[in-house]
Amino acid sequence: MAEKIDYSQGIYDAKQLGTPKLLILGAQHMFAMFGATILVPVLTNSYGEGIVGLSASVTLFCAGVATLWFHFITKGKVPVFLGSSFAFLGMYGSIIPQYGKEYATGGVVAAGGLYVILAILIKVLGTKRVMKLFPPVVCGPLIILIGINLAGSAVNNLLTNWALGIVPIVVIIICNTWGKGMIKIIPVLISLIVSYIVAIILGAVSFDGVSSAAWFGLPNFHLPKFNADAIVAGLAVAVAAMVEHIGDVMAIGATTGKNYIADPGLTRTLLGDGIGTSLAGLLGGPANTTYSENTGVVALTRVFDPFVMRIAAVMAIILSLSPKFEAVINSIPTAVIGGISFVLYGMIAATGIRTIVENQVDFVNMRNVLVAAIIMVSGLGFNTYPIHIGGVSFGGLACAAVFGIILNAILPGKDYEFKD
Repeated sequence: MAEKIDYSQGIYDAKQLGTPKLLILGAQHMFAMFGATILVPVLTNSYGEGIVGLSASVTLFCAGVATLWFHFITKGKVPVFLGSSFAFLGMYGSIIPQYGKEYATGGVVAAGGLYVILAILIKVLGTKRVMKLFPPVVCGPLIILIGINLAGSAVNNLLTNWALGIVPIVVIIICNTWGKGMIKIIPVLISLIVSYIVAIILGAVSFDGVSSAAWFGLPNFHLPKFNADAIVAGLAVAVAAMVEHIGDVMAIGATTGKNYIADPGLTRTLLGDGIGTSLAGLLGGPANTTYSENTGVVALTRVFDPFVMRIAAVMAIILSLSPKFEAVINSIPTAVIGGISFVLYGMIAATGIRTIVENQVDFVNMRNVLVAAIIMVSGLGFNTYPIHIGGVSFGGLACAAVFGIILNAILPGKDYEFKD
């Protein structure tokens, strides 16, 4: 008799589930990242009449390749998917209309190079010295902000058809609360399928683009070009994106119960993310980042095996070669994506709270209260009123990270010591 699997303890070796279930889990992660990943190129094509933005197929291909590279350089230890980063939208908005998408992707190549430089510094100086800048009192609130700052997007999408948007939320709650076995670990995929069927019944799905799309087609790759404006803009955004990367790595570590900052180490995770981003820019794609949507799925399903992410990456590459599949995914109503994101983004914020609680951050200590307060207000306030320096916009997360790190560094009374 096959050994019974205890799903409640988390699954670190998904291969024990068998190939069919592995493929289903991979598909779930692929669907989780798909909407947000291709939204970036969609937005870059809305900058004005006649302006050609980034390609959705190239973006999907680059996300898959970058994820596989990340897993190779991190020894396959971190359950992370790299999807297109929203942090760079301000840079695209300033560079693409003025110079064209080729120069925007040149800025992406430069941004990835800055990741590599930081990775080298961490290797030389040691993780412990660098992580003094990112104690739980800084990273916990930053992780919370990652989820909160995405919340508006989820609600906005959900309200395009709130009755339909509630369906995936209800399905996820039912599956995760009362589901057994496999039902409990694929609630996102089940909610997507159920919601899509409901949307078809309600007449909320248009198949016009599906019928005209080809079954097979190569992505429209292009080489980057470089100028000073694009490079400076890319480097500026990369600073904030690297802080987000560290927060995401800590978030997935808190979710799985493993210290990925220590093993495989920030040097490897930054190299994985940075070179993956530069590679995307060389192929004509947007900058990548460790994807919060997939972290939310990991937290919800408790399937911690990184192999599942690699399956999702291969699926993304294969499906980037099929315009028809892309058209099917694009036919999923916005409200359905919004409902699913509503839950996943909340899971990310909850992970930030967990980071604070598990590290026993002392909020009786007014120093810690001040650091967290400045981070939270900066993250929410400057998200509405970003700081503009030249052609680059610094939003809430970037400002919160910079102010929080500086305040934590200069205030006396630090009570946290990073443990390898």
